[in-house]
Amino acid sequence: MKYGALSALLIASINMQAAQEGTTRYTILTQSPEQHIQHFGASDAWSMQFLGLWSEKQQEQIADWLFSTENDALGKPKGIGLSIWRFNLGAGSEEQGEASQIQPGTRTQCFLNADGTYDWSKQAGQRKFLKLAKQRGVPYFLAFCNSAPVFYTKNGLATNTGRGGTINLKDDCYGKFGKFIATSLKGIEEHDGIHFNYISPINEPDGHWNWTGPKQEGTPATNREFAKVAKEVSKALVKNKLNTEILINESSDYRCMLGTHMADWQRGYEINSFFTKDSTQTYLGKTKQLLPLIGAHSYWTNTPIPYMREIRMKIREACKQKNIKFWQTELCIMGNDEEIGGGTPYDFSMKTALYVARVIHHDLVYANAESWSWWRSAGGDYRDGLIRIYSKDGWKSGWAVDSKLMWALGNYSRFIRPGAQRFDIATTSADGKQIEEGYNDPYGVMCSAYQNADGKWVIVAINYSEDVKPVNFQLDNHEQKNWQMYRTSDISAESLAPVGSCDGTTQLAPRSITTFMQK
Repeated sequence: MKYGALSALLIASINMQAAQEGTTRYTILTQSPEQHIQHFGASDAWSMQFLGLWSEKQQEQIADWLFSTENDALGKPKGIGLSIWRFNLGAGSEEQGEASQIQPGTRTQCFLNADGTYDWSKQAGQRKFLKLAKQRGVPYFLAFCNSAPVFYTKNGLATNTGRGGTINLKDDCYGKFGKFIATSLKGIEEHDGIHFNYISPINEPDGHWNWTGPKQEGTPATNREFAKVAKEVSKALVKNKLNTEILINESSDYRCMLGTHMADWQRGYEINSFFTKDSTQTYLGKTKQLLPLIGAHSYWTNTPIPYMREIRMKIREACKQKNIKFWQTELCIMGNDEEIGGGTPYDFSMKTALYVARVIHHDLVYANAESWSWWRSAGGDYRDGLIRIYSKDGWKSGWAVDSKLMWALGNYSRFIRPGAQRFDIATTSADGKQIEEGYNDPYGVMCSAYQNADGKWVIVAINYSEDVKPVNFQLDNHEQKNWQMYRTSDISAESLAPVGSCDGTTQLAPRSITTFMQK
């Protein structure tokens, strides 16, 4: 039976079940605009260096899943239409082999050679996916560094190896690091036709993990060291006439932006440090080509539920006070995500998909995130990949399988396009009473509304519960809209599947995410 027939049966069943139940009304407040949405994305780390060398058939399927905005003959989206693709600019641990002290699956190549020349044959697999993304219309590209090239680091490695909480970069190599970044971005554009809109020069400088010696690329940095790197990158971009903008600072934890967490004051209070004018050694507000915003990763702050809302409201207020924006730039499942069992084993079901959708909702609605990105686009038996990949030969070849998690992100990324604007929602119960923040029941219905640049409205509704939820969506000006519905649910065939249309009144299936796209 095709998914269309399954959906028709489910809708009929839901209609019967909900016939006698009250309907909750969600009214889009067209005079209450919030943030603009710039993009939704994921990164190529560390998988695409391998997948980009797999068979063309596998590459094309993976690229369609991640980047396509086309529909198949039945109207089902071929992919989730990511609008930003994050490229890991490597530091050279791959060339060092076992001496790198980094596990094989997370090593990266570096364009820079020891003699100062550049080898543009490097990072071939990742560059293949840059091209596949561009071919499918991805409009934005971001490059990020986990470490400076090994030739510039104090210990000659791309990992910190427990050497303390300061940057693993030689004192005379700040300018060289900036030059490396600019040269690499310019080289990729010249050789591959990919222009990078953004560069993130240091990933998670405040992360306590990256100075204890894990087996992956990374370096800590104090706020003063980070500011010095950002200024050198700015100089190099200007000198090379690149209009790439600088993203800071990819904090490992929201708490580091607001205060201190698992580190001292030198790595904390980042919003104030970088955007307070009298913080003379760290202020970056006047740095050329530096975006007036801060990026961070929403790890470790998604439980308990009340705290997830609370800290995001604090981020929103802190950014408002400094007149800057906020991007959520990386997330996967961690050990403290106990509600869904932590990071292992991989989960193809709605359990992880709904949990992550709830985080997306809170980041967009309470932190006012203008961009939202998942961590790895593809991974193994851990919940860090949108796509689950399998290989028996050290990733030289393999097989890829999609997941409900990937399609759940697609309920946002496929339909909320760059330049959209979020609007507030008022909620009314079936008996006509106003429900404060009724659009945010973390164990029931969570919904958010957006207007794309073309004027079309989009609503994303999450039903976290196992109950049918009768709902009505309308605009406060009472303008009648017809909506095409796309749903991701426990039904195997419903992975961003079209499930009919409505005039705003319908029922949300249990454990589902439904996007309403104005016709």
